[in-house]
Amino acid sequence: MDIEGLLRVKPEELAEGLLARWKVLDEQLPGVIRNLEAEEDSLSPKVERAVNSHKLANETVSELKMERNSRQKEARALLATVRKFGDNLSESGGMVNLDPGWKKEKLLEELEEIESQIETSALDHKSEGKLITRRKRLIEQNDKWLKERKIANPEMAKFVEARREMVENFRESEKAHTKMLDTVNKAQPLYEKKVALQDEIRDVRRQLDRAKELLSQSSKAIEHWQRRLDEGFGEIGSGHDDLLADMHRVMSGGASSFSRKKKSKIREGEEE
Repeated sequence: MDIEGLLRVKPEELAEGLLARWKVLDEQLPGVIRNLEAEEDSLSPKVERAVNSHKLANETVSELKMERNSRQKEARALLATVRKFGDNLSESGGMVNLDPGWKKEKLLEELEEIESQIETSALDHKSEGKLITRRKRLIEQNDKWLKERKIANPEMAKFVEARREMVENFRESEKAHTKMLDTVNKAQPLYEKKVALQDEIRDVRRQLDRAKELLSQSSKAIEHWQRRLDEGFGEIGSGHDDLLADMHRVMSGGASSFSRKKKSKIREGEEE
């Protein structure tokens, strides 16, 4: 229907259409509300479980990260102690019988280099994983080296014990890091499920609020339009002509109520 055709619609026809629409809504909305409430009740425990599962996964990641960082910190401190013991033994001749391959490999230097990169560089999981694998191989070399030597003096015993603790902490750090990455991977689908369910229940609640709002308005709307149909719409200027006034103004070339309100807002803005 074009604008002129729309303007020729009689107030009675418009009121009858609005009344019919409100009556349909008044009849159907209670059922719609019941269905939406049932859907909300069904979704609520699912959303709660999804939120709790993702929260638990995040807490596990946080705990594993703390464990990894704590172990790495302890291992790095021991690395400095081992370095000190090694230097002292070298100066006193206590390491004279060490395999020359040990000095060539420079195990401690390589470990220090790896830890420096992990601690100071912004690495992705793949790059950090490569460094951890390299560190693991060096630690395995350390174990082999320790097994092949006999402790000849107390200083060597301290050196060996410090290295043993250092290696243990590095290994526990690696375990925590691996578990953390595994938990992060498992947490991703949990997060996606949580977001999807939250979006779904949010949409259901929006629909439910709107349905309740319309139902609360329906009785008054039905009463209003029924009264207008029963009592009539009156003449222009009678006080009961709100459906007709705007129509006649537009047909006479005047501005619609929307245009007048828009211009009024523009003027208010200019005055401010």
